[in-house]
Amino acid sequence: MQSTATVLVYSDNASTREQVRLATGRRPAPDAPEIEFVECATLPAVLKELDRGGIDVCVLDGEAVPAGGMGVCRQIKDEIFHCPPVLLLMGRPQDAWLATWSRAEAAVTLPVDPVEFAGALASLLRSRRAVEA
Repeated sequence: MQSTATVLVYSDNASTREQVRLATGRRPAPDAPEIEFVECATLPAVLKELDRGGIDVCVLDGEAVPAGGMGVCRQIKDEIFHCPPVLLLMGRPQDAWLATWSRAEAAVTLPVDPVEFAGALASLLRSRRAVEA
């Protein structure tokens, strides 16, 4: 695995972005690369970063306003060539069907549970590396 991975974190809430950073730490698992974060608070910033390239995984806040992460996920899956895998943060477990609709590869509930989140992120990073190999 490469030595670093870039994770885009989208949320209009700075506290949610901080929860993601703290739950990840330097790396989400011993076999995962170290993480560099790109934080975005708006949809235009997300699209700009994805157009720039180099993003390994996107973490999108389904509760973000005005553009929720579920809608953003569906949009980037349609518009971004070789869109990176998406880990969706949901407000309620009952919203899992919306995560499926949005085409997210994984979803966890808010507030961020560090163990659950780190496991889901590490799994997406592993699968991304397997595809690239």
